[in-house]
Amino acid sequence: MARPKAFNEEAAIDKAVEVFWTKGYEAASMQDLINAMGIQRGSLYNAFGSKQQLFLKSLQRYGVVVVNKLLEILESKPSAIASIELFFAQLVEHLLTAGELRSCLVTNSAIERGLRDEETKAQVLSLLSSLEKGFYNTLLRAKENGELSTEFDLHLLAHYLTSSMQGLLVIGKVNSERSVLEGINQVTLSILTHNSNRGLT
Repeated sequence: MARPKAFNEEAAIDKAVEVFWTKGYEAASMQDLINAMGIQRGSLYNAFGSKQQLFLKSLQRYGVVVVNKLLEILESKPSAIASIELFFAQLVEHLLTAGELRSCLVTNSAIERGLRDEETKAQVLSLLSSLEKGFYNTLLRAKENGELSTEFDLHLLAHYLTSSMQGLLVIGKVNSERSVLEGINQVTLSILTHNSNRGLT
């Protein structure tokens, strides 16, 4: 009979997520991870295999906990455009209040490891695809509700919003001025509201 784990694996991975989110992959040492997760070195290797495998599991967990919460925002209001506005407003609040956890583990991982590690690249692309699909479905809802011009290519617009989100998260790592971040959002969203049947809320 297999010996049961002496720790909660999900809780341990949540702590690993915070370490990788704060420090990045390269700067996060195994001792950093052991200390944060509250487990022994042997338990870490037995449960997760390696730092790389733990990192990939952390990205998966980030998708479940954080990315899914972002997707829920896109379904939170009767108005699809208002849902997208709220999504970007919440990103600004995150950047202004999250301290060391500002920005996004997906964004950080794409910048740090996307060109050098195929497994990380695949995970990042999967998470970004989930967000892009969320934007597309919300834009489709906006179009069906008469909030958005029928001339838009919704796939291209979903690409645009995804890249705008990533750009905002990168800028927010180094610029914490609310007026700057909200100004970026206003310009980003103007492409939607300029050609819709409603103004900015």
